[in-house]
Amino acid sequence: MGQRTALYDAHIEATAKIVDFGGWDMPIHYGSQIKEHTLIREDAGMFDVSHMTVVDVTGSDAKAYLQYLLANDVAKLAEEGKALYSGMLNEQGGVIDDLIVYRADALGGYRVVVNCATRDKDLAWMDQQSAKFDVSLTEQPDLAMIAVQGPNAIKKAKKAVSEKIANTIDKLSIFQGLPSGGWFIGRTGYTGEDGLEIMIPSDEVQNVWNSLLENDVKPAGLGARDTLRLEAGMNLYGNDMDETISPWQANMGWTLALKDERDFIGKAALIEEKAKGIEYKMVGLVLETRGVMRGHQKVIFTASDKLGEITSGTFSPTLQQSIAMARVPADAGTECAVDMRGKAVPVRMVSMPFVRNGQKVYK
Repeated sequence: MGQRTALYDAHIEATAKIVDFGGWDMPIHYGSQIKEHTLIREDAGMFDVSHMTVVDVTGSDAKAYLQYLLANDVAKLAEEGKALYSGMLNEQGGVIDDLIVYRADALGGYRVVVNCATRDKDLAWMDQQSAKFDVSLTEQPDLAMIAVQGPNAIKKAKKAVSEKIANTIDKLSIFQGLPSGGWFIGRTGYTGEDGLEIMIPSDEVQNVWNSLLENDVKPAGLGARDTLRLEAGMNLYGNDMDETISPWQANMGWTLALKDERDFIGKAALIEEKAKGIEYKMVGLVLETRGVMRGHQKVIFTASDKLGEITSGTFSPTLQQSIAMARVPADAGTECAVDMRGKAVPVRMVSMPFVRNGQKVYK
């Protein structure tokens, strides 16, 4: 038996199919993954993401510490609540984890949200790097989290919460999070849709879940969350990057703040890799015939004997065709095929994301 969130009984009551996810017993779907996916693209749905790890970083050196720890620069967070996506790297430039950090002046520093499957190594690494800074790291295990996502997510969520919380939601710009009482509400997500990630004390979360249900926000499982994030061109740690893969090779180059004098863990390795020539890049693939691309299938090129590999692949419910993210040689060209059971099936290389705000956007 894995760890369970405060909403586990609610998932069982809703007849969810429960699977192990990073050591947690989590709902993969509530009957139909495709319906849940479509619901979030067209209306609003909610995920229990209480398995995510929340860490508050405080102390006089909190900013300097995060500037050293992360490849993106928290100095960009010019106002209260602004959020930043970043990789946390090792000395070789590999991705230990990807995370979101919010500037949280009202909490005394910053709030960091990291992946559940990497919790232990993340916390150990963060603690190790904190030794030379005046900083405190405080995990918040008593916080649950609900992600409400979709074009109608904010409107419906506001009806389900108190007037005070609704007023806080009204203040949020995209990629910003603010505290309200013991809650913390971020206008962030992992679906390519607008929405909220609401951090709530565990003893209050069942009531909030029920209130959202009463306001026609239906639950969705982690299966739909995965197809939504892939359509949005968002990485999944362990699939699309890990400690052996640099941000250059994981479509995360845009998160690297390299132009100032700030030093951070992995910076020297990233600069050296770029100077030598980045060997691989991340691309999108679209299959315009029948079939479904899957992780670890090989990508074959017409103009090169080099091979790429699919890191994440699925059937896209929005596009009604198979899509994939793949790591391919940077110089292998664009004419390619995927090895599917020994047959080279032609695919089209495209820019990502595939879908944003419910609409096809790839080219």
